Amino acid sequence: MKALEFDHVSYRYPGEDFSIVDNLSFALEQGSFHCVIGASGCGKSTILRMICGLLRPEAGTIRVGGTPIEEQSHYCGYMPQRDLLLPWRTVGENLALPLEIRGGYTRAERRELAEAALEDVGLEGCGDKLPSELSGGMRQRAAFARTMLAGSGLLLLDEPFSALDFLTRISMQEWLLAQWEKHKKTVLFITHDVEEAVFLSGSVLAVAGTPIRKLEEFPVPAAGPRTRACLARPETVSLREELIGILREQVRP
Repeated sequence: MKALEFDHVSYRYPGEDFSIVDNLSFALEQGSFHCVIGASGCGKSTILRMICGLLRPEAGTIRVGGTPIEEQSHYCGYMPQRDLLLPWRTVGENLALPLEIRGGYTRAERRELAEAALEDVGLEGCGDKLPSELSGGMRQRAAFARTMLAGSGLLLLDEPFSALDFLTRISMQEWLLAQWEKHKKTVLFITHDVEEAVFLSGSVLAVAGTPIRKLEEFPVPAAGPRTRACLARPETVSLREELIGILREQVRP
């Protein structure tokens, strides 16, 4: 059974005369980590928004765990570019929000689960702080922990590190890989950064053009657990340059 399947899916934004996603089919294996790369505005985020139900496809079927998403709830966790932590709630209260929405938990149970999630991402003792008291990297880790508490095996991450400084960003990439190796969730990660995609992915899914009719898959020739040293290997450098070439074709005048 596939973790995620797109079966001839299309989407057209209101007022547009073409579908930004057109008859797209692809599938992800359970526990896999894939990054999607493509030029700005090509429709990458549209794919995630359809999966999590923010947009409804005009044609085709999206399945998670073999079941159409229209027949499910709480089937994925979604983390957008900004952490979107509510500034008036403590970090622990922010993490408990998915549990509140789902229902069935007491206040004490929500607090216990939030504290365990914070400890899991290295933020033990931060539950009573406000988001403004955390650094950018800490806020992203808290947002990831909240996404994990959505309770799904499928995580959708939309450029979650794009606003971070360089050193924080590479630290967060390494941290995310460690989290994935620990929990083995299925991850679909949107990025503009080819090096980030190569470092994180089991295989990279490249958008060849707009409308998106196909995601070209490029396996990454690096075993895990990975270190950044793998980015200097000739086969990895060759893949990175090939992917950069694909992106250049998309933005060429």
